Amino acid sequence: MKSKAVRSALFLRNVVFGVEDGLVSTVGLLSGIAIAGVPRETIFLTGVILIFVEAFSMAVGSFLSEASVEEMDGGEDDTRGSVMAGVIMFASYFVAGIIPLSPYLVFNVEQAFAVSVAGSVFALFILGYWSGRKTKTARQKAVRMALVGGLAILVGVFAGSLLT
Repeated sequence: MKSKAVRSALFLRNVVFGVEDGLVSTVGLLSGIAIAGVPRETIFLTGVILIFVEAFSMAVGSFLSEASVEEMDGGEDDTRGSVMAGVIMFASYFVAGIIPLSPYLVFNVEQAFAVSVAGSVFALFILGYWSGRKTKTARQKAVRMALVGGLAILVGVFAGSLLT
């Protein structure tokens, strides 16, 4: 059985990775599609599919990687820990992906694009602040998370612009 500190680190790692990737991947894809002039319904459908597929894929990847680490360390195969890592990853990615997707339910594409990007960057800032509280680097992590996530959003916008 893993120690409490190791389980806590596992939880934090999977939450931060899941939320960050759920926000950045989803807003990057949606932004790229929106900038290409695709109808709102298509943007929304694409986002829903992305969130389900990626949340599941990330969960499976987390499960497999945690199990591999256990085996490599020569420890017991703690399947419960590996399963929990996958569940945390799935939930984190899925919930975070709703943030950039939900504006496309309410607003027209141009407004949804702006709200989606702003909401995602703000959520990244909060995630960085929250995760940095453990290491007393909340401000630096908050800014870093928002900037790096913002760069990923720009990649999505750039890719979508190439096709228009």
